[in-house]
Amino acid sequence: MNSILPSFTVLAAGARPAKPLVSVVMVVYWTGEALVDSIRHVLAEPMVDEFVIVDNGSPPEDADMLRALGLTEPRVQLVQGHGNVGFAKGANLGASVAQGEYLIFLNPDANLQPDCVPSMVAAFRDQPVPTVMGARVMNIDGTEQRGGRRGEVTPVTTLLSLSQLSQKVERFKRFEIHREHEPLPAEPTQMPTISGACFALRRTDFDALAGFDEGYFLHVEDVDLCWRARQAGGQVLFHPNARVIHLGHTSLEHPVKVEFHKGVGLARYFIKRADNIQRYVLAVMLAPLILGLSVCRPAINARLRKG
Repeated sequence: MNSILPSFTVLAAGARPAKPLVSVVMVVYWTGEALVDSIRHVLAEPMVDEFVIVDNGSPPEDADMLRALGLTEPRVQLVQGHGNVGFAKGANLGASVAQGEYLIFLNPDANLQPDCVPSMVAAFRDQPVPTVMGARVMNIDGTEQRGGRRGEVTPVTTLLSLSQLSQKVERFKRFEIHREHEPLPAEPTQMPTISGACFALRRTDFDALAGFDEGYFLHVEDVDLCWRARQAGGQVLFHPNARVIHLGHTSLEHPVKVEFHKGVGLARYFIKRADNIQRYVLAVMLAPLILGLSVCRPAINARLRKG
């Protein structure tokens, strides 16, 4: 599933702990101002033994800041020099460097809250293999963010979600996959899909699943990983007490380009998981529509906000 690792260099200030318990892996690419605050929150968490930052390409000032951090902070392992290989491949590259028993994948525009890492690590006890555990993703105002807990991602639910029909039309609301408006569970709860903004796996589970599918360049690799964990007889958990504040939309990349990659990823995902010829043909036929709606989504959302 994973390709040969690209050429890269690792910059570190000193020897890492002999047996790290928790490694945070962060893939960075033109993140913007949110990056510094996200890094600060990771380093403020005492349970993080190792912090692997994979620089897929940053502006010169950010690249210099990351190199300075790699030379001065003993917990940081900085991976640079491989170029923009996409999120999935970058995350696998970071995981290949990380040595922790638990891997936490964190977006560079997400801020760990004090309860996040301890809650997730403690909740892995006695969980089946493999388990993917997602954090409760919050907005700055303290409300739960859309996408943190989701139902099954299918062609039908995706089309209705992208077009916003599952939110706006009563007869389609039963197909809405986003569950942030449902009552918050008191403890970790099984969920078909969680957010890629912050989630954790045991290292052994990540290896058993062969990491991320590098056929995805940006987006949907998290959905794919959740599906494969469930297909392997494991589970996906949403942890209500493991909180992370996700700023979102901070990337300096053009939103249409981001949505294009998301549309390509969704189309690929549905083709990949088609288990008979009818579903395969349907996935192939719907691919252009899914891609078109994804690319148009920024304009659709802007229009709905005005309307």
